[in-house]
Amino acid sequence: MTDSPSPPYTRTAVALHWILALALAGLFGMGLYMADLPLSPLRIKLFNWHKWAGICVLALSLLRLFWRLSHRPPALPEPIEQAMPSWQLRIYHALHWVFYALFLLVPLIGWAYSSAAGFQVVLFGVLPLPNWVPHDKALADWIKPWHEISAWTLACLVVLHVAAALKHHFVDRDGLLQRMRFKN
Repeated sequence: MTDSPSPPYTRTAVALHWILALALAGLFGMGLYMADLPLSPLRIKLFNWHKWAGICVLALSLLRLFWRLSHRPPALPEPIEQAMPSWQLRIYHALHWVFYALFLLVPLIGWAYSSAAGFQVVLFGVLPLPNWVPHDKALADWIKPWHEISAWTLACLVVLHVAAALKHHFVDRDGLLQRMRFKN
């Protein structure tokens, strides 16, 4: 298949996509780095930044979800849709909704863990956010691995998403990736 014109996403959808992608990559990298640091001022600072960024990702994800629900995305071009096996189409559609679920769940689980562990999230060091689960060490111990599992799940799905986009761009050459770039 050659590069065929594909209906693009709106500039707002493209901006939300790439801002969220960069934020998630940064958050994941920071989470990996800080998790094994010894207790120190740096570790405490990074944990706070991680929480702040997580809350910002949660807000951005809600904004992106509202945008998505109020602005129908462009349909897959007919030649691409016909060329994809039905199982790929099902995964394509399902994966987008799994992403939205994880965009919300990962920071909410992190916030729940922080609340249960007794460390209130204070956004940017000035705006205390409510603890939405009670301070309970056993609950914190139960929640903690779920934050890690959900974050790793999201990271693996992002890798799958990127691999699929690159396959469409370099192997299929169907122009699908062009839908998610800024147009002049």
